[in-house]
Amino acid sequence: MAPVIRELQRRRGRIHLTVCATAQHRVLLDQVVDPFGIPIDFDLDVMVADQTLEGLTSRILDRMAGVLAKTQPDIVLVQGDTTTTFAVSLASFYHRIPVGHVEAGLRTGNPLTPFPEELNRRLTSQLARLHFAPTRWAQ
Repeated sequence: MAPVIRELQRRRGRIHLTVCATAQHRVLLDQVVDPFGIPIDFDLDVMVADQTLEGLTSRILDRMAGVLAKTQPDIVLVQGDTTTTFAVSLASFYHRIPVGHVEAGLRTGNPLTPFPEELNRRLTSQLARLHFAPTRWAQ
């Protein structure tokens, strides 16, 4: 998402950008935020010890509801195949906010492999209005 965020930052006069991180993958997030100059407006910090997928999903849904109500975006962009991607897409759908899925269309053909990422991709595809595929095959 870093190149997408940077391009949207460049268009600040025409686009109001808000960056929200769930920190589902805190170590990876911290490795790119500073080098790429990504401003985090909302850090939901959803990770807890010994969490379940159900707990993670519900925390993301609950915390995103507040962000969406406060910011009222015209569109929400999500990236990848994480539980964050699915849960943010679902929260946006509940708030009737269109979703754009970056890295859309990737499939293994088996909803359990990898788990839960493949199902996250499939569910996000049903919730997204815009699909940004990374390859011709994914398209």
